[in-house]
Amino acid sequence: MSDVLEYKCPCCSGKVEFSAESQQMKCPYCDAEFTIEAVSEQEETVQSESQMHWDSSTEEWNQEEIGNMHVYRCQSCGGEIIAEQTTGASKCPYCDNPVIMTGQFSGDLRPDYVIPFKLNKEDAKSALLKHFEGKKLLPKIFRSQHQIDEIKGVYVPVWLFDAQADASVTFKAHKSKKWSDANFDYHEKSYYSAFRKGRMDFERIPVDGSSKMDDDLMESIEPFDFKNAVTFQTAYLSGYLADKYDVDSEQSRERADKRIKNSVEEAFKKTVTGYESVSTEKVQLHLKNATVKYALYPVWLLNISWNGTVYKFAMNGETGKFVGNLPLDKGQAIKKFLLIMTIISVIAYLILYVISISLIIGAVIAGIVVAVMWSDLKSVTSKKEANDYVTAGSLKIQLHNDKFLYKKTEKKPHQKS
Repeated sequence: MSDVLEYKCPCCSGKVEFSAESQQMKCPYCDAEFTIEAVSEQEETVQSESQMHWDSSTEEWNQEEIGNMHVYRCQSCGGEIIAEQTTGASKCPYCDNPVIMTGQFSGDLRPDYVIPFKLNKEDAKSALLKHFEGKKLLPKIFRSQHQIDEIKGVYVPVWLFDAQADASVTFKAHKSKKWSDANFDYHEKSYYSAFRKGRMDFERIPVDGSSKMDDDLMESIEPFDFKNAVTFQTAYLSGYLADKYDVDSEQSRERADKRIKNSVEEAFKKTVTGYESVSTEKVQLHLKNATVKYALYPVWLLNISWNGTVYKFAMNGETGKFVGNLPLDKGQAIKKFLLIMTIISVIAYLILYVISISLIIGAVIAGIVVAVMWSDLKSVTSKKEANDYVTAGSLKIQLHNDKFLYKKTEKKPHQKS
């Protein structure tokens, strides 16, 4: 008997794969469909717990799962991709260079959860075309003659962080008032120290565990809806690739901590009201009940080579959110700037009758409009906070203390007309 685990169709003996459309296992030969539970009866689950630093229990792969998996190594970036032995993997989904099979794997942690793909390759292609719509500074030749190098459905490894954040934040704030008497104009500024102490809870903040997957690209397709997550089973990998994590939970912790800190600071700052300006002076943060779990999240990766540059795009395989920076048509940008500046300058001149001021107004407005069009080509951004993962109703301000510090008064004589 072979020790290699396969999911075979009981109708035609073909290899069944996970279908994003039906959320079931499907035979591509006879179109028969089966539930995950049905095909999973072929597996003998052997579980073992591994205690991690962040109070998490994480399983290792069992021997039957290992026997059904192979590792494909990228010759360029060194990435290791997990796939079933029958899955074709000719190119790296990250850098688009060839990958080769290097054998079976062992010794890595088994995911706790997986969010199955809900959208397929055709959905990703359609999303790419929709992504081009309304981009006025996108080169027409890129829009009409682009060629997709490759589309890959990849389960990206992510560490999910839960924590209760106890924080103390000190803000500096000020109020001001103005008045005049017969001889002088007065401007008084009063400065305050605003102290807030409280807590916020966070659930499943994701940090990708792959050094090959661009963090900003992965964070730009957040959030994933965890209500669709299921306990991991190898059947979900059928027909897809799964990246091996090479950044462990301890290394990922810093990114999660920064997002928590920024969210806490932002939430506490909103409670400092009645001032003209508020700035942060000091943040003290302590995480309690911090735990981490390991999951696989579905991502479609697309690469387009154009003018010597590889443009990378990603689509959330669950929600369909699509991101990817696009090239700028510099000639079109200049034309639009000059056209808008001319129109605005003419309008301003008809109102003001001053050529120099009218040209300045036209240039400023044209610059703003073109800058907005340019920014529309950029959809990849870094997530600075973790607001999507705050537990509802968990914000509790336990200490609220505003204290007057000092004031300054400026006195200026009235300006003569």
